[in-house]
Amino acid sequence: MATAKKAAKKTAAKSPAKKPAAKKPGARSPPRKSQPAKKPAAKKAAAKKPASKRKPNAAFMKAMTPSAVLAAVIGSTPMPRTEVTKKIWDYIKKNKLQDSINRRLINADEKLRAVFGGKGKVSMFEMTKLVSNHLK
Repeated sequence: MATAKKAAKKTAAKSPAKKPAAKKPGARSPPRKSQPAKKPAAKKAAAKKPASKRKPNAAFMKAMTPSAVLAAVIGSTPMPRTEVTKKIWDYIKKNKLQDSINRRLINADEKLRAVFGGKGKVSMFEMTKLVSNHLK
């Protein structure tokens, strides 16, 4: 018996390790064992702050005094830049100064021409730059 055990050990030692069988195309793999359900990430939900209203930038909300030329259009009381822009757009829409074909252009009347530095047509993006020169 001792010789049979030695012979079995020798053959086991000489035989290479078994390789897994190659997968056949179209063959499905056996279903995996279901893993225990993970706990939801409660820490991340707790870390989020509740939704709050956006705070306005202090620089935009600082009251600015309009020049005499700009005051003829929007009034002379100090107001933030956001209000200045709103009042100018109200003036433009009230007097129908927005170009009918290209809505991004503003056709200046006499009051706005003084604000825009003598320009007859100004784009809405250039308008804010030109108006900021009249705020202190």
